[in-house]
Amino acid sequence: MGLSMRFLVFFSVLALSPLCFAHPQPNGYLYPQFYDYSCPRAQEIVKSIVAKAFAREARMAASLLRLHFHDCFVKGCDASVLLDSTGTFLSEKRSNPNRNSARGFEVIDEIKSALEEECPLTVSCADILALAARDSTVLTGGPSWEVLLGRRDSLGPSLSGSNNNIPAPNNTLPTIITKFKLQGLDLVDLVALSGSHTIGQSRCTSFRQRLYNQTGNGLPDGTLDAAYAAQLRTRCPRSGGDQNLFPLDFVSPIKFDNNYYKNLMAWKGLLSSDEVLFTDSAATMQLVKLYAENNELFFEQFAKSMVKMGNISPLTGLWGEIRKNCRKINH
Repeated sequence: MGLSMRFLVFFSVLALSPLCFAHPQPNGYLYPQFYDYSCPRAQEIVKSIVAKAFAREARMAASLLRLHFHDCFVKGCDASVLLDSTGTFLSEKRSNPNRNSARGFEVIDEIKSALEEECPLTVSCADILALAARDSTVLTGGPSWEVLLGRRDSLGPSLSGSNNNIPAPNNTLPTIITKFKLQGLDLVDLVALSGSHTIGQSRCTSFRQRLYNQTGNGLPDGTLDAAYAAQLRTRCPRSGGDQNLFPLDFVSPIKFDNNYYKNLMAWKGLLSSDEVLFTDSAATMQLVKLYAENNELFFEQFAKSMVKMGNISPLTGLWGEIRKNCRKINH
């Protein structure tokens, strides 16, 4: 075969090759079988360690689900939330949404350590977060879904992104809608993903203003059931008790179900950012009613919206890296 012919064959092979030869795209191609050959036991390992952590402490399921959410809303799903501060950058763990509340980092460390033993420098921390979120949902009785895989890990955090992009408990509904829209998520995604508050707990400091001075007039929030508010005040005083924990869904706090939406309809959403879904927009109110009436529909949409959220700006191909330790970039 002549030299020119060899080159022609080589370039033909390149043209037909899979994306590994292509220039990596920030919104690259993720697929469920990504580790089937490079680390076939990856999903099994994640699942078993998440199950052990959940058996030790049921609250951990909500914590791991929240970590994935707080990761994806800042620079995409790239495990930036897991990085500790260094001399070069400040960790997202120091942001208002994460400080004194983001947790589950030791569980992610344990998973990463087991995966490094099984298949070194293969499974990304970003994918671990996505898998742990799905497994946590299933363990608490929620829906399952096929997790798309192939994300890579970022080379730095964004403290400002974490402070600005993640919806806050006291944000107005238009602000929350905008924060979701900026991530490519619509109203349906917003209401369905808010349903993750069917599990987990919140600190007194996150909803205190609703109990005492919601609009600056010294009165409690009128959209909060009075008897429920009185009950909350017993452990969430005007001052002190900032870290006291309260279930986001007081009816079934560790079961993934649609009681969250039923609570909103009874004016018993814990956070202002939850209750406004029922009180401040006809469109979101309709969705709240829909999911309150139909648990199956809620599960189906939650799974779809989690896949969509998990696909926010992933690093693929040669972008980013596969961290050896989720808390720090490789050197």
